[in-house]
Amino acid sequence: MPFHMRFDQGPSLLLLPGLFRETFHDLGTSLESEGVELRKCEPNYHLWFDDGKSFVLSTDVARMKVEIEKWEGKDGFERYLAFLQEAHRHYELSVANVLKKNFTSIFSMARPSFLRHLFALHPFESIYFRASKYFWTERLRRVFTFGSMYMGMSPFDAPGTYSLLQYTELAEGIWYPIGGFHRVIDALVHVGKRMGVTYHLSSPVASVIVDASGHRATGVTLDTGETYFADVVVINADLVYAYNSLLPQSSETRSLQKRSASCSSISFYWAMSRTIPELTTHNIFLADHYRESFDDIFKHQLIPSQPSFYVNVPSRIDPTAAPEGKDAIVVLVPVGHLLDDKQGFGRKGIKINSKQDWESMVTKARDTVFATIEARTGAKGLQSAVVKEIVNTPQSWKEMFNLDKGAILGLSHSFFNVLSFRPKTKHSSIDRLHFVGASTHPGTGVPICLAGAKITSEQVLEALEASKPWETQDKVRPVKDIDRLQSLPLLSGLRIAILALALVMVIYLAPYPFNATNA
Repeated sequence: MPFHMRFDQGPSLLLLPGLFRETFHDLGTSLESEGVELRKCEPNYHLWFDDGKSFVLSTDVARMKVEIEKWEGKDGFERYLAFLQEAHRHYELSVANVLKKNFTSIFSMARPSFLRHLFALHPFESIYFRASKYFWTERLRRVFTFGSMYMGMSPFDAPGTYSLLQYTELAEGIWYPIGGFHRVIDALVHVGKRMGVTYHLSSPVASVIVDASGHRATGVTLDTGETYFADVVVINADLVYAYNSLLPQSSETRSLQKRSASCSSISFYWAMSRTIPELTTHNIFLADHYRESFDDIFKHQLIPSQPSFYVNVPSRIDPTAAPEGKDAIVVLVPVGHLLDDKQGFGRKGIKINSKQDWESMVTKARDTVFATIEARTGAKGLQSAVVKEIVNTPQSWKEMFNLDKGAILGLSHSFFNVLSFRPKTKHSSIDRLHFVGASTHPGTGVPICLAGAKITSEQVLEALEASKPWETQDKVRPVKDIDRLQSLPLLSGLRIAILALALVMVIYLAPYPFNATNA
C-alpha cells in the first residue's frame, strides 16, 4: 500500500459504553487511565433511500424532532417518544435480567425477576411489528428497524426486545475509540500483562485435553504438539468450530450443526486517493425492496438483488485512520452464510434454488456499492479513487477466523436460540470447561460478549471457590438529602379534597334505604 491506512474488521460502532467502562472498572482501572479516548459520533448515521431522500439519525432531540415531523408530522414525534420509552424498558430490563444473569438451565427462565418482565420485553413479536405500532410510514419503519442486521437477523424475524439497540444508539450515542477498535483490545492486553498474564500469540490450538474419565478439561494441545496444562479451560473460539474441531464428538456437536446461523458479509476495505466529503462517519444505504432483500439473505443465503449496506469512514472522525487529504472506507454488505450441497433442502420455509458463486457475488456487490453511493449522494469517480482494496467474503471469514459457515455473528438470535435455549457458558458434561463469545449466552456484539465474559468469569471463580474482586471494589457513596430520591405522595391534598367531595355527593344523592314505607 503506498500510504498507511487503518481499518477495523467490522463496523466501528462502540455501543453500550457503560459495559466497556464496567469491564475496565472491574479490572481496577478505567478507559481513561489506559489511554483509551472515546469520541462521540454525531450524527449517528446518514441513511440514504432509493428515491434520493435521506434521513439523519441523531442523539440530538431537536434534530430528531425535525427529521421525524418531516415525514409523520407532530403526532409522529410524540409516537417516537413513546417508541423510545418502550425501547428504554427493553434496554434496562435486558441489561439487568439477561446480560448480567446466567441461564444455566430451562428453569433459569422461571426466575420471578425475569418471568414477570417477559411479556414487557416483547420476545414473541418482531422488531418490525413493534416499530409499526409507533411509526406509520414505511420509510420510518425502515429507519428504526435496520439495526437488526447487527444481530445477524431480519427485522421481520428478530424479537422486538432488540429495539434496545436503537435505544442505546439514540440515548447513549455511537462512540469511536481513537486509534480504532483494536485500541480497546490493546488496553485490555496491557492490563492483563500488569496482572501477570502471559499471552501466547500465533499458537493455534489443536484440541482441548480431557482426562481419562472424559469429564474434566485439563489443558490444551497446540498444532505443534506442545501441551499446556491448566486448572480451567475457557474457549473463546467460534462455538460450533470448537465443538467440531477441538472437543470430543458428542450429541451437542451434532445439535449445534443443525442450529440456524446468522448472516455473513462481503466486506470491502478501500484506501482512497482523496476524501469523499459526501460520506459521513456512518452511512446506511437501504434497499428499496426492503423485505425481499432480507429474504434473499436469510432464506436463500444469497446476496440480495438490491442489497442494503453499511459504509464507515473512520478517517472522518479519527485523523489517524488515513493520511491528510485521503480517506479509509469500510463497506459491509450483508449476505447469506456458506452452504454445503445438502444444506437447506427439506427445511420448512427454506428452498435453496441457486448455487452460491462468491466470485461473481463480490463483483456484483462492488459494482452495486459504487453505483448506489454515487446515485444517492452525488459523489463521483469513486472506483477510480480506490488505490488499494482488501476483500473479506464468507469463505475468508471461515478460513481466517474459523467461523462456522462464515457466519460473522455466530448462531442466530431467534427466541429459541437465546436465554436458556442458547448454548451454555459451561460444557454440560466436561468439568472446568467454559465458553465465551458470540454463540454462547448472552449473545453477539462486542459489549454483549464483554457482559458474557463477566458471567463466565463469575462461574469460573465460583467453581474454584474464589472471591470476585469487583464485588469488593464498589463502595456505597453517602447520599445528600438534596440528592435523595423522593416519590410524590399517592394522593395530593387537592385529590383528597376532590375525592371527599365526590363521596359526599354520592351519599347525598343516593336513595336512603329507610325512606321506603314498610308494608
